[in-house]
Amino acid sequence: MLESLTSLNDHNLPYPDTLHPIVVHFVIAMVLFSFFCDLIGYLAGKPRLFEVSWWNMCVATIAIFVAIIFGQFEAGLAKPYNLVKSVLNYHTLIGWSLSGIIASITAWRYVLRTRNPQKLPIHYLAAGLLLTIIVGVQVYLGDQLVWVYGLHTVPVLEAVKDGILP
Repeated sequence: MLESLTSLNDHNLPYPDTLHPIVVHFVIAMVLFSFFCDLIGYLAGKPRLFEVSWWNMCVATIAIFVAIIFGQFEAGLAKPYNLVKSVLNYHTLIGWSLSGIIASITAWRYVLRTRNPQKLPIHYLAAGLLLTIIVGVQVYLGDQLVWVYGLHTVPVLEAVKDGILP
């Protein structure tokens, strides 16, 4: 039984497929939906949307750390070849940075919520827009890792094992 837990499959993982993309899509959706709710709530004067935004940011704050744990684990098993290493390093750096940014924005939001849950300052919306842009860059880098460089895909792993990819 221990051997089945420690052996790696064709994707170089101890489980059937990558989990990082599954968890990280929750983070992406929650951050984007949170900003959308804040923006619509601010522009349309619907403060109930601020509550929806708040809870999405809370869950995103927790989920990003889970995504990072799986991302680090899976990156360590990825066998990145020379061409992919810089993109993987940027993706890792931005991912860790996003964990701090999302946690900070959520803490800021908590303070704003305790002071007046019916209002948001424009500066908070600007921070939300900046966060949305950073998430967009991170999504782009993650897409490159999978769709351009093929991390954890069987053909790429075979090419690395055969020495075709340095």
